[in-house]
Amino acid sequence: MSVGIVSYGAYVPIYRMSQETISQVWGTRGGKGEKAIGNWDEDSLTMAVEACIDCLSGYDRKSVDWLYMGTTSPVYLEKQSASMIAKALDLRKDIVTADITNSLRAGTSSLRAAIDAVKAGSAQHCLVTVSECQAAPPNSAFERLFGDGAAALMIGDKDVAVEIEGSYGITSDFLDIWRNPRDTYPQMWEERFVVEHGYLERMPEVVSGLCQKYSVTPKDFNKVVYYGFDARRHGELSKMLRLDPGQVQDPLLSSVGNTRAASAFMMLVAALEEAKPGDRILFVGYGDGADAFMLKVTDQIEKIRNRRGIRKHLESKMMMPFYGKYLRFRDMMEWEQNRIARAYGSLTMAWRDREWVFACKGQKCRNCGNIEFPMQRICAYCQAKDNFEEINLSEKRGTLFTYSMDALTTVTPDPPNVLAVVDLEGGGRFYTTVTDRDTGSLSAGMPMELTFRRVHDEQRYHNYFWKCRPIRVQ
Repeated sequence: MSVGIVSYGAYVPIYRMSQETISQVWGTRGGKGEKAIGNWDEDSLTMAVEACIDCLSGYDRKSVDWLYMGTTSPVYLEKQSASMIAKALDLRKDIVTADITNSLRAGTSSLRAAIDAVKAGSAQHCLVTVSECQAAPPNSAFERLFGDGAAALMIGDKDVAVEIEGSYGITSDFLDIWRNPRDTYPQMWEERFVVEHGYLERMPEVVSGLCQKYSVTPKDFNKVVYYGFDARRHGELSKMLRLDPGQVQDPLLSSVGNTRAASAFMMLVAALEEAKPGDRILFVGYGDGADAFMLKVTDQIEKIRNRRGIRKHLESKMMMPFYGKYLRFRDMMEWEQNRIARAYGSLTMAWRDREWVFACKGQKCRNCGNIEFPMQRICAYCQAKDNFEEINLSEKRGTLFTYSMDALTTVTPDPPNVLAVVDLEGGGRFYTTVTDRDTGSLSAGMPMELTFRRVHDEQRYHNYFWKCRPIRVQ
């Protein structure tokens, strides 16, 4: 039985912050490139939803049996992200969900578990998503390095696009980067010690172990995809493995940044976007040891090219205009007290309305055929009662019917607050907030799409809902 990747997807936030912007604030030498920054209403959960939607394009969502979420930046310390992702994706209720967290190796650990589940026959399709949205200490090496993003892989045993021919892993108790429960930011020991005795020892060791196990050499691979601590260390490892420049996958460090547990997975998606049938790929992840996988691309890869993936997301971006906006997005300062009434949150209301709040379900009247959102008992068009079928609206596109901007009465880290009415394809209207927008370019009739985002964090829990944005990729 051939087990492997049957689909892939990725997500890169629309905002980028240049290294020059960071340098101007701290009076340091300017660096090259930029990094991806999640909007104020994004986190590891919302980015995972985006990557999964990309991965599931063209697939029946009810075919997913298991869902693994890997991250070092979970939205809750005691509450699954995977179960919330499953609801936002409108997956079956009887699937297995699990979070694998607290290690840079969370992604490859999730991938190993998914492979084993399919091989054992416990599942036919396992969805693995790895997502990171981690703030870094201001004026630190991490601030220049860390970026935000997510990737997703569907593992199965039919219509396999990338066969997983073998794997090898090692475990290490080496303490390099850590974060205690009360820490806001990750901690790290002296860089040379951490890199030389951690990264640059474990990575060659796991590659050597895989090569010995399967009687191959690094030269046997068309592309080598591996986690890079930073650009310098990524290059050093390339030399240690004696790789040709053409074999080494772009680590995305100058365009997205180091997305930690998601980094190697996002690089893999970028590699698969360019891969040809017959290519062999060495895929290596790092953290508390390392994992290496031997992959082979099949003809099926040509059937899953229609993804936004990495390339299309990189083409769609807005630059962070100034550093203060980034501080606002991350809520990294104590701000002036705002006298506007605070937002309200209610778990009982969220639970009652979960089908349309989380799963984005509307209803189609069986009597007159009109679509309405949110769900209700009486049809506004023909007054039929309790005679509806549920439909999922999250993947529907639409056009901007009308909008308003409020810069005074609403608390938002990114004023003005833009409220919109979107006419959905096939019928129905959606009233919501506009995100990822340039207010100067909004106009009635422009194409829009829905996106799952955080609304606010009142009552000490995260409130999520579906917002709209201008379509990023036509």
